[in-house]
Amino acid sequence: MKRRTELMTLPSYAPETFLDGLESRMQLKNDAALARELAVAPALLSRIRNRHLPISATLLLSIHESTQIAIAELRRMMGDSRRLFS
Repeated sequence: MKRRTELMTLPSYAPETFLDGLESRMQLKNDAALARELAVAPALLSRIRNRHLPISATLLLSIHESTQIAIAELRRMMGDSRRLFS
């Protein structure tokens, strides 16, 4: 749980920019279309966009599998500059 809280407190963390970037790269019109592509509830993306939930590792892996965008690139897109391993 600690790493999740850390993510949301990073000044660079920008879930709205991340979701907008995914929609653009996937040529989708909105969060509902993105939710369908990722097989998640639209409410989940809404909660992430509005900073009520962080982007989870599980969702990040799912996005990677759906888009083939490298995990490192996805992390960069969402503003997560933390090192994976200490």
